[in-house]
Amino acid sequence: MNPPSPRTGVSPWWRIASVVLMIALLLAWATSASMFEQLKSQISHLQGRLDQTAQVRFVSVLQDSQGQPAMLITYDPQQGTLLVQRLNDVREGREDSMQIWAMADDAAPRSLGVVESKYQTFQMPVAADALEGATEIGVSAENKGGVSASTGPSLPWLFKGWWIKKSV
Repeated sequence: MNPPSPRTGVSPWWRIASVVLMIALLLAWATSASMFEQLKSQISHLQGRLDQTAQVRFVSVLQDSQGQPAMLITYDPQQGTLLVQRLNDVREGREDSMQIWAMADDAAPRSLGVVESKYQTFQMPVAADALEGATEIGVSAENKGGVSASTGPSLPWLFKGWWIKKSV
């Protein structure tokens, strides 16, 4: 009797297992590459949205003569706008205007503009240099259309508050 001869080929089960494992490996690689690209796309999208989001750097809560909050003012240097929100019911009369001023310690008040909106919340374009060195923001009642910056505000102040640099 002849002893059984050893097999010289590879078992078909090993071939099938190696092909299945190779396919699984290729699918895993394709999935990870796709997920990596999706993650990069999401990061890029979120960075774009962050760039478009207002970056409030300064804030002031203006108070009336009784110490009640009257206006909330924030500044977005990227957009160059003041966002003004009225916190009370004080409005301009037919012949009056409210004018917003930036005040530094030793300098004369600088006009930031006249409130022309009757809405509760509105934006005003303001150059960053107009706020340079400001420590307080004030609102005065002026004749319709406001006064020139050289004339200065009518006193007493309607509303006044500290101009605070917000930490980012």
